[in-house]
Amino acid sequence: ATEPPTNQTETQDNSTGPPAECQTADAEMSCRAVGMTHLPVFQNLEVTKLDLGENNIRIITPQSLFGLRNLHELDLSQNQLDDESFSQNCLLNLTLLRKLNLDDNQIIRIPALPASLEELKINKNKLTVLTDHCFQGVKNLLKLELRMNTLYEGSVSPAAFRPLQKLLELQLDNNRFRSLPLGLPSSLQVLKMNGNLIEEVAAEALRDCIHLKVLDLRHNYIHDQSININTWTRLRSLEDLDLSHNRLTSIPVNLPRFLRKLILRHNSVRHIPAFTFRHMRAGLQSLHLSHNELSTEGVERHSFVGTYRSMRELLLDNNRLQDVPRCVRQFKNLQVLRLENNQIRQVRQWAVCHPGNSVSTLVSVHLEYNLLEEEAIPPKAFSCVTDTQGLVLYPQQTY
Repeated sequence: ATEPPTNQTETQDNSTGPPAECQTADAEMSCRAVGMTHLPVFQNLEVTKLDLGENNIRIITPQSLFGLRNLHELDLSQNQLDDESFSQNCLLNLTLLRKLNLDDNQIIRIPALPASLEELKINKNKLTVLTDHCFQGVKNLLKLELRMNTLYEGSVSPAAFRPLQKLLELQLDNNRFRSLPLGLPSSLQVLKMNGNLIEEVAAEALRDCIHLKVLDLRHNYIHDQSININTWTRLRSLEDLDLSHNRLTSIPVNLPRFLRKLILRHNSVRHIPAFTFRHMRAGLQSLHLSHNELSTEGVERHSFVGTYRSMRELLLDNNRLQDVPRCVRQFKNLQVLRLENNQIRQVRQWAVCHPGNSVSTLVSVHLEYNLLEEEAIPPKAFSCVTDTQGLVLYPQQTY
């Protein structure tokens, strides 16, 4: 009699090697979407990259990874792993592991990690705490992603990041922080905390971040009083600051001197005080003030002093400007000017182009969706725009 076909799950569980769906290409192995609940037995012990994402793995034993001494990258994302899955410290045998992806699991606490690790992703889990010793021994970590968890400032020990003396990038987006965590590594160059509940940016939290180049604080609750006057004092390396989608009504004071890009989109900025950027002659190249509440009165004659030679990109679209700001023609190296979606009714003869500037760098000017009428535009108002396709005037608002 013919024997009934063997159940696929049973075949997988009882197999002495990887399931048939596993594919090996040279030193890479991928076992995706095969419904495994635990790791198979690996025949190729020389594999350097192992992809086990999108399965149902719940159990990892030290034996299941034993012998994979050359493994450099391990992807265990989108499984059913929790703290119990790592209770036997199964990852410590992977002495050459550099990249580990544990995204989209059920992990509450950081598991024991191999000292060789350089990149760790534990996004979209259930992390609730970072303890004093959670990164103990992981001194080579360069990039750490902990996005979409439930961490907050009180659940992160000030000593948690102490072992990470080489960390360059930290991502804490979409957690529950109301303020920046303490004890950030001095080596840090990129800090991203987009989509939290941050109401305070204290100087103490950033005191040691002297190498920080990029700070992303988008989509928070930062207002004018949230930022301490000394917050930026020690951030001498900061080049890119994103404070968009917050509650600011004015430009923050004492900005880092060497800042290159400042993004303040979707706030309630009404006023740019005179000489706000005077100390930044090194100099600011890109300023994004789109979707704010700036009126002509809110931009003073000396608002942009300190940026006239450095500014390359100025975005003032979607505000309440009734006129082209008087300072625009003072910029020597401006390339992009956006003024669309305002209430501008006229463009003066030399509002955009300075008559004494014989060499222009201006490539793009947007003035659509204002209240301009063609006869209100002088013939040579945009003679300095170098790209014939770069001037956009239509359509205009009709009310």
